[in-house]
Amino acid sequence: MWHWLKGLVVGILLGGIIGFAAGLFVFPYLFPPPAGTDTLTAAESGDLVAEGSFLHANPPDPVHYGKGRVSVYPGILFLEKDFEVGPGPDFHVYLVPKEKVRSEADVEDTMYVDLGRLRAFEGSQKYEIPAGVDLTKYPSVVIWCQQFSVLISPADLTFENDAGGGAGKKKAL
Repeated sequence: MWHWLKGLVVGILLGGIIGFAAGLFVFPYLFPPPAGTDTLTAAESGDLVAEGSFLHANPPDPVHYGKGRVSVYPGILFLEKDFEVGPGPDFHVYLVPKEKVRSEADVEDTMYVDLGRLRAFEGSQKYEIPAGVDLTKYPSVVIWCQQFSVLISPADLTFENDAGGGAGKKKAL
């Protein structure tokens, strides 16, 4: 009798834990937030500092992917309307002081700048860059899952004109 009762309690606990974990994973797929529709004002879209494109850092992984363009202006990071990532929990937008980020290790040991939680899995979105951040020291933008410490999608930035150290030419970092 006691073995049966112990098995029942263990089964209920394991079922609850597994069900909760599965719910965290499935929830963003079943109830995604609406697509982003932010726009830039004329003042915000002044001088383009840098631009790049998100890529699928780990092609065998069908869940963690990203695509689309990112533009950086003084004080504003803008995810373009073609931006898209696979849904998941607790995604954030980071500026990372490392070139060609391709794995979690490239982000975990750096002093990144967290621009905030990703508001939508697709569409245009803008994020304020804190005052005093030297953009030339952050050649990568990444979408990062804070909950599971997983790289979702990186973008390598190409700096425009003098912002990247060149005189009238693009500098790829």
